[in-house]
Amino acid sequence: MAASQLRGDLLEASLLAFSRLPKLSRSARSITMFARMLKKNLAADQRLRQSIAIAALVLVFQVAPGLAVAAPDDASTAAMEREFQAALAAQDKGDLDRAESLLRDLHLHHPGIFQVDETLGLLLVSRADIPGALPLLQAAAREQPSSDVAHANLGAAYYQLHRGQLALEEFERAVEINPRNTSAQESLGRISIENQKPEQAAKAFLAAQQLKPEDEDLKLDCITALLAANRLDDAQKMLSTVADSDQSARAQSLLGEADEKAGKFQQAGEHFARAVTLEPSEENAWQLAVEFLHHWTFDAAVAEFQAASVKFPDSTRLRLGLGAALYGDAKYAKAIPIFAGLLAGAPDNAMYAELLGISCNAPLSAGDPHCMALVDYAQAHPADARAATFAAGSLLTGNANEQNVTLARQLLLHAIAANPGMPEAQFQMGVVLQQSDDWKGSIPYLERAVKLKPDYAQAHYHLARAYWRVGRRQDGQVQMELQKKYARQEQDDLNKRLSQIATFGVEIQQ
Repeated sequence: MAASQLRGDLLEASLLAFSRLPKLSRSARSITMFARMLKKNLAADQRLRQSIAIAALVLVFQVAPGLAVAAPDDASTAAMEREFQAALAAQDKGDLDRAESLLRDLHLHHPGIFQVDETLGLLLVSRADIPGALPLLQAAAREQPSSDVAHANLGAAYYQLHRGQLALEEFERAVEINPRNTSAQESLGRISIENQKPEQAAKAFLAAQQLKPEDEDLKLDCITALLAANRLDDAQKMLSTVADSDQSARAQSLLGEADEKAGKFQQAGEHFARAVTLEPSEENAWQLAVEFLHHWTFDAAVAEFQAASVKFPDSTRLRLGLGAALYGDAKYAKAIPIFAGLLAGAPDNAMYAELLGISCNAPLSAGDPHCMALVDYAQAHPADARAATFAAGSLLTGNANEQNVTLARQLLLHAIAANPGMPEAQFQMGVVLQQSDDWKGSIPYLERAVKLKPDYAQAHYHLARAYWRVGRRQDGQVQMELQKKYARQEQDDLNKRLSQIATFGVEIQQ
């Protein structure tokens, strides 16, 4: 009875301690595989959280009722057995301090016993001492290398300590030893997804699904991995077997993802919308809005992001998506304060600074006071050449007074020092010098700009003006011809960039 109760209590504590293993990427929010596994083995235990996502630790956790150890005499073996049982009894009573003390004493005086090391390791896990548990779980895996449970427990410990590759190797070993260990296969699938190994994840989930074909949630896990591995046909085939898919938000989300990959964009949007109707969560709202954003349907994306941001005001990615959608819809004045707000909340975030910089340099954005946040960021991060260049550009296109021109020049000097191969910084420095009537001084910067970027139409134009001002009219005429040659291409590239930039930040957040 004591060993049975220990299994239950340590199982619960271990599950709670190891509940941070990775969820699947897109559409995997509702996985409750741990809870499903426990219904079979611990049906009476209602204290377990129902949201735990991965069976990393305990598979079929067994604490042996007796010690399998070669001892010099029966009396010594009996004493060890009594001490071990006393530790289990203390655990049953909730006296973890005594249980740990007894197990440590056994470990100290009788090293190399699998049951002691594994039990003490899991007890420390239950007390959130993962670093302390690790050497014990390592020892247990060495002492009984054919134990799939031991390798899975060790893999879970490695994962908790952010040693992902070692965790992956232990779960691989666990399923190699026992391919029918369903929960180990599922754990391997999730860690493989996080380690950017979707094919391995799909293989693991398919193996688990074959062992539990009636498990609909596991089937959806498998579909998620298949889609991540770009095995569209296999994913669609399995999707067609999902029961009541029209009433499952997760199934609808996966159907949307499959249709997106198949190029059926309208059907994809309908499925994502259905998922929101069934389960109006932040994740589902995000997916629907991003679907519109990916296809540059900016007005619809703005509407969805705005509605979702009201419902989920603490969601940073929804605000990011809203800013991107507003930018794509050419509503720069509304996008700028959103990106400025994100940067204020994360003042060292280079991506937010870049998005704010792009917005502050968009047409009709000159003079927006929120753009001073970009200047502050650039001054605090002199090595960020892009931010410094964007900040200088916003100063020069806004109120280009003497103070702003001087500040822009300082920022550009930092940008060029940090990245002399950036044509935009060279170009902006040339513009600054021209605004100060230093036409001759602007020429080297503009020449470097067009050398770095031969189709830079604006740089050719300003270089032509500089040549004319210093009497090099023939060279100026050549530059004007080049400006005319590249002007249309530059405008086409700008239009494309204006649309693509709307999904830049969102892609990073996926």
